[in-house]
Amino acid sequence: METIKILVVDDEVRMRKLVRDFLVRRGYDVIEAGDGEEALDIFYSDKDIALIILDVMMPKLNGFDVCQEIREHSKVPIIMLTAKGEENDELSGFELGADEYISKPFSPKILVARVEAILRRTTHQEEEQKLSAGGIVIDLAAHEVMIDGVPVELSFKEFELLTYFMENEGLALSREKILNHVWNYDYFGDARTIDTHVKKLRSKMGEKGNCIKTIWGMGYKFET
Repeated sequence: METIKILVVDDEVRMRKLVRDFLVRRGYDVIEAGDGEEALDIFYSDKDIALIILDVMMPKLNGFDVCQEIREHSKVPIIMLTAKGEENDELSGFELGADEYISKPFSPKILVARVEAILRRTTHQEEEQKLSAGGIVIDLAAHEVMIDGVPVELSFKEFELLTYFMENEGLALSREKILNHVWNYDYFGDARTIDTHVKKLRSKMGEKGNCIKTIWGMGYKFET
């Protein structure tokens, strides 16, 4: 079985080594980059990267710029790291298509758990499994969404969110339940994370975005 390749981008050598050591122990192949420009060079030259761990504050190109450029070409999962821990930075990362956001200092074990949760969802999809409702078709194996026959580009987390909604069509889903299932049980997020993703998802779905109903004070429900 081929080793899963992860790109770790951080200008702090000590931080890269810490993350690398924990990932290597779990059997991952780790590539390191010390700044944003080096990260993009590696990304464009190596098509086998399965996940990127990306620091925000870096010389030459910051993490937001790198994330934005990668999202123009790829849906590869991205976990962003920051020393700031500010709400606006987190929301900016999600708006650009980041899949997870972890504030420094963090537990390397938590980081590895999130890496493994994301990779499980991207590699263990059942072949040829599809979900369909109201003209929306999700191909889980191909990781593609079609609305009325037209392909829709979604980020990894937007795809997971829409899948969870369609799997639970007609059911009221609390924000806590959505966090537990889409962001994994150990995600220490809050309602802003979900609301930001739902807003972007609705926008990309056009008129079909109305299928995602807001249940005030609770969460959301998907109905066609």
